[in-house]
Amino acid sequence: MAAYQFKLPDVGEGIHEGEIVKLHVKEGDRIQEFDIFAEVQTDKAVVEIPSPVTGVVKEIKVKEGEIALVHSTIAVIDAEGVAEEEAAGEQAAESVETKEEKPAEAKQEAQAEAPAAKRGNVSAMPSVRKLARELGVDITQVTGSGKNGRILAEDVKRFAEGGAVQPATEQKTEAPAPEVPAAAPAQKTPIETTGNEERIPLKGIRRTIATRMVESKHTAPHVTLMDEFDVTELIELRKWGKSVAQERNIKLTYLPFFIKAVVAALREFPTLNASIDDEKQEIVIKHYYHIGLATATDNGLMVPVIRDADRKSMFDLAKEIADKAARGREMKLDPSELKGSTFTISSLGGFGGEFFTPIINYPEVAILGIGAIKEKPVVHNGEIAVRSILHVSLSFDHRLIDGDVAARFIGRLKQVLESPKLLMMEM
Repeated sequence: MAAYQFKLPDVGEGIHEGEIVKLHVKEGDRIQEFDIFAEVQTDKAVVEIPSPVTGVVKEIKVKEGEIALVHSTIAVIDAEGVAEEEAAGEQAAESVETKEEKPAEAKQEAQAEAPAAKRGNVSAMPSVRKLARELGVDITQVTGSGKNGRILAEDVKRFAEGGAVQPATEQKTEAPAPEVPAAAPAQKTPIETTGNEERIPLKGIRRTIATRMVESKHTAPHVTLMDEFDVTELIELRKWGKSVAQERNIKLTYLPFFIKAVVAALREFPTLNASIDDEKQEIVIKHYYHIGLATATDNGLMVPVIRDADRKSMFDLAKEIADKAARGREMKLDPSELKGSTFTISSLGGFGGEFFTPIINYPEVAILGIGAIKEKPVVHNGEIAVRSILHVSLSFDHRLIDGDVAARFIGRLKQVLESPKLLMMEM
């Protein structure tokens, strides 16, 4: 037996700290290698941290709700089959992903490669491995479409359904993606209660949201353009589509229509599907369409990304939206599913709001806010009629997007959503 210093690993997403959400063991418990030791909330998602060794938990140095720094010791384990010098600290920079991170240090690489070999020499997050077990998939048979061959959740699901893996879209010129958080458990109890005030630590997802919003507003000069669309015909089309979707056990919302309309407009106005590389002073135009869906949930802000939205059918989009929304509520989204968007849609229509000023998901340069659809009396074909009106808001980075371009982008959206037959021609 050796006293193994179990340090909080780098999960490969550039984080520096994490909140201990749940401990799966207590002092004195025996734990097997790869068993889940704890769940840690990063600034993007809840990540399961497996034990790197088999042994008895001698001491736990963190508590649930505490913030732990990456590479800090979170537990001491009386480990079996581990040399004293290794137990003393060689594990410090081990990555949960087991094979991609920290290649420069030989001892750390050897440690990282060993668990991967035992699991089939694959690169995947613990949550993806868990999904594979739940679906009865041999993860060693799955080809990863992520960076450096990393296996993503969608790869496992596609394999389980008997489908082929689609290679990831080439993104060599993409600027660093914003690290957008997944939903986090709400703070249940305040740290301090005095009189009629409660003081709650600004940490976890809420601190990340605050940081990102300030960064976006301070970096990109925001301008917001608002308009109203007559979507009476779109509503009729969706009614017809819903009946077809129900036969396939698919829930068809308005979001797939909005996504397709956005892609059509982005193709015509590519500067809205771009970012600014401030360091190199370059404009980066993206020729791929990864649409982020900024959604307010009971647990916080969540922005799952629909990758290659231009290549997917309306029903494919509907299924993916429903799947990611459900897994987001259950905290089962992989961090890779929450970054890399090129344009974001923020929908608050379900809450009854009409117009609002969404904040750009930096380093993107535009975001579309979708408000409520409401019946209103309007002039239609020269007569007063009650029509279904959609309220939209487009915030854009005025460093890159001029007002006339934003107005024409809105005009293109209006054209295809008011005449959805045109939208069908874009598919």
